[in-house]
Amino acid sequence: MPFFPRLFLVLLLASPAAAQSVEFSKDNFGDNKDGLREAQRELKAGDQEYFADPPRYVQALPHLLAAQELNPNNAALNVKIGDCYLHSAIKTAALSYLQKAAKLDATADARTHYLLARALHLSAKWREAMAEYQLAPPLPAADRRSEPPYTAAEIQRHLQECRTGQQLMAHPVRVFIDNAGPELNSPGSDYGPVVSADEATILITSRRTGSTGGKKDPATDSYFEDIYQASWRGKTWSPAENLGPPVNTDDHNATVGLSPDGQRMLVYVGSNGGDLLETTLGGRTWEKPRRLGSRINTSAHESSASYSPDGRTLYFVSDRPGGAGSSDIYKVSLEGNAPPENLGSAINTVGGEEGAFMAPDGKTLYFSSEGHNSMGGYDIFKSVLENGKWSTPENLGWPINTPDDDVFFVTSASGRHGYYSSERPGGLGAKDIYRITFLGPEKPPVLSEENQLLASRLAPIKQTVLAPAVAVATAQVTILKGTVTDDATKQPLDAAIDLVDNASGQTIATFRSNAVSGRYLVSLPSGTNYGIVVRQDGYLFHSENFDLPAGAAFAEVTKDIPLKRLEVGTVIVLRNIFFDSGKATLRPESTAELERLQKLLTETPALKLEMAGHTDDVGEAAKNQDLSQRRAQAVVGYLTQHGIAATRLNAAGYGETQPVAPNTTKLGRQLNRRTEFKVTAK
Repeated sequence: MPFFPRLFLVLLLASPAAAQSVEFSKDNFGDNKDGLREAQRELKAGDQEYFADPPRYVQALPHLLAAQELNPNNAALNVKIGDCYLHSAIKTAALSYLQKAAKLDATADARTHYLLARALHLSAKWREAMAEYQLAPPLPAADRRSEPPYTAAEIQRHLQECRTGQQLMAHPVRVFIDNAGPELNSPGSDYGPVVSADEATILITSRRTGSTGGKKDPATDSYFEDIYQASWRGKTWSPAENLGPPVNTDDHNATVGLSPDGQRMLVYVGSNGGDLLETTLGGRTWEKPRRLGSRINTSAHESSASYSPDGRTLYFVSDRPGGAGSSDIYKVSLEGNAPPENLGSAINTVGGEEGAFMAPDGKTLYFSSEGHNSMGGYDIFKSVLENGKWSTPENLGWPINTPDDDVFFVTSASGRHGYYSSERPGGLGAKDIYRITFLGPEKPPVLSEENQLLASRLAPIKQTVLAPAVAVATAQVTILKGTVTDDATKQPLDAAIDLVDNASGQTIATFRSNAVSGRYLVSLPSGTNYGIVVRQDGYLFHSENFDLPAGAAFAEVTKDIPLKRLEVGTVIVLRNIFFDSGKATLRPESTAELERLQKLLTETPALKLEMAGHTDDVGEAAKNQDLSQRRAQAVVGYLTQHGIAATRLNAAGYGETQPVAPNTTKLGRQLNRRTEFKVTAK
């Protein structure tokens, strides 16, 4: 159809005289038979897709828009276009079409008021949305042509969501929400971010060009999901790189969880109704994902999961029978055969729960829910486990949450930053990855000094200045990270790292340093006296101590660990042997370290050691010498009482004579107060 006749037709049909819905008939198209035939052809093609079972909204939309270009004033057509946009990645684009349909003829489609209410709701126009919801009668089952159907109960739920949205929007949380940039985001959909506890590594799911199989999903006309990885460069992320085989395949592959150290990843695949797999970082490349057991994966849909900080417990989402709602959050120990445990009514609702994420502090659960006090769709909530009970879930608030679905939220260990995907104006694609910076409570205004310029001396001016926004760390967790190397060659080592609760003497988690880089990361929730033991065959163990009282604030500690081979003259500090101040009685928290020492001597029969005690220079030198000797003897006494021949051990007290740090600081004195052993024979 030539341009000018088409333009004339559009102007005719859009004229003020056409104050009501205009049908696709020759009476309304006049002599323009070609225009009518083209409009009817596009409308028919669009209807074939729109009324398919299930509806193919993506495929229907271009045809319906083409028909609407020829006749912009057909109410039913505008409703269909609005409905298609409500099922797209740009839902707010539906609003103008549905508003137009309502003005032309709200009775042309029984769903007009409801769909308009949804578009207004998703645009955060709370009052207008509530007015339209109240005009929308429940749709009879026989007339339900789009999902979801709406009942009277559902309309009431949406009204409550709007009221919640009004309240939360009136009191926004103090955050920066920044697009993660083109390094992570593409013109396609990018979502499902997971980060290591120190934010050094991020993995995302993307439907961008260049996918492993190159296939497109016919339902969405977008590429199959693949997993991409990037590293933090200090100011920006490195460009996201496709992991490729064996993690990514020709099918959908999505990342749903990452261990705090970034060495283990949970992957979702679409087979068997939706299952969860696990892969391990073997040096620089990810290994082929392995299916988790039948306790986790069923014929139902297992959609997302998260590790506990110690890696021993999995929090996961499933719609298996017996839950409270359409999908629930469960937890299961990865050791043993105990069945999964539903988190119960404090967390799970009659709606759906999704995107469970256990923070590195081991007690704060972030998750998305259609229930609780959502402002629409899935909102992100958090709940804290205290004394075995979950706190009432707290909505993270506006503008983090929106009227649309907000899912798959994760945080760094510090609590300063969160990551999630969202559809926001100005994005680079359908869904983008965003970084949230939490700013904490608002600071009070600060009055500046009086301006002393001559012009202001008669009437001094005081300027109100708001303190600059500062990111805050709220987590009660310490991140210990570094590199394990061979002390002599300086080459990285693949070593086991045991996390020990010194109070109970139990090993509560075991990690490994990376096989190629030697890097490790351990998340230490506050409230425990931790022993850190690094071990590898052919090397003497290395121990560190972190006594973190309950409520201890976030800290990040870098500790490189050189492992020493068993050689005569090698000295090892035993950092998890404890005495009361001024005394030589071993405290119970020393037991685990003493047992390790006993095991070393038992497994190496020719090994002989000198146990050495050292003090700082506080007090009299003679008393320090005596105290150090008695402490060394206490360790020897424990070992001989537990089967080690006295001829293999020697106790030596050096008092304050061999400092390893200046005694001028608290930290220096602490380092000088130590117990160590030296290999004297092997």
